[in-house]
Amino acid sequence: MVENWEVLTLRGLASTDERAQEFTGTLVIHRVGSAEPVESIQVSIKRSVLTELHENLGRLLVRSTGVARRKG
Repeated sequence: MVENWEVLTLRGLASTDERAQEFTGTLVIHRVGSAEPVESIQVSIKRSVLTELHENLGRLLVRSTGVARRKG
């Protein structure tokens, strides 16, 4: 059986410098329908994954809310 999790937030995402290729932070999640407390998991995320998320989430938000993209 597949467990369903809800992403609550990503805290403290940071890197050692502005040219870093990897970032670390804490992913805060909660099992859907559970009375158990939230889970905090230390994560490392590569720059390429953040770039992909940025592009995909941007498109999703524009389509779902009708927000106009800024030009420039």
